[in-house]
Amino acid sequence: NTTNFNTARFWQKLGVKRVNLARELSLDEIGEVVQNAQIETETIIHGAMCISYSGRCLLSNVLSNRDSNRGLCSHPCRWKYAVVEELRPNEFHPLMEDSRGAYIFNSKDLCMIDHIPALINAQISSLKIEGRMKGINYLASVVKTYRNAIDNYMENPKGYRVKDEWQEELFKVYHRAYSTGFYFGNSEEQSANYENFHQGKIHSFIGKVLACVEGNRFLVEIRNKLNKNDRIEILTPKEPAMKSDILELSDPDQHPLENAQPNTRAIIGLEHHCQPDDILRKT
Repeated sequence: NTTNFNTARFWQKLGVKRVNLARELSLDEIGEVVQNAQIETETIIHGAMCISYSGRCLLSNVLSNRDSNRGLCSHPCRWKYAVVEELRPNEFHPLMEDSRGAYIFNSKDLCMIDHIPALINAQISSLKIEGRMKGINYLASVVKTYRNAIDNYMENPKGYRVKDEWQEELFKVYHRAYSTGFYFGNSEEQSANYENFHQGKIHSFIGKVLACVEGNRFLVEIRNKLNKNDRIEILTPKEPAMKSDILELSDPDQHPLENAQPNTRAIIGLEHHCQPDDILRKT
């Protein structure tokens, strides 16, 4: 959580090759570090934002004995809380802003997909995406989106345009409302969401392709319940997501199924060809 170039120089003298910059830094402040310290820099560009300064929160340690600074945060800021008056210890008053509860700790998620040129021009060595405790559906979707955006800019900086499909893709995974955090100055009120816990239509993760059985029939590891009449989307590393009806659903022994249950394997017939490790999700 390096906040200035003097600290970066200190780490450099100790032999450190790369520093992770604090998320409270603006792009201008990041530029100062890059220009005044001969060391690689890394900054987070997408993912959940901690309510505490630079993630210095001990709620998870105290309440669940899980260290948030070692990738084990149990996210107690998302739990439900009640107000207790000192002289009435057994009277709990729920915090209620609507029928689902309150959002006093509900920070928005960071998303910089609209600002790839600014990030690259800042000469940051590594752009980091939140990955700890995230599923393969989330990681495949978000990493692919940013990889495509970065490659697109590097191939043609002058003709670069943000594609609608990139923004749409990031809305398909579980997320809270997006913001740019501190990159363009003090985030103030825009950094918290006071209306709901998450936003947008989420595409449910169905499973991962294990192998091609024959033609467009594939052996799939099922992660969430799948019905034969569901319409799905295929996420591949290089191509845009492809939609498909399910043409066949059977167990590995070729017995027809009306639905496939989580933690099982099934053979699925699709309209498009897939490769092993492609992601299937329900639209």
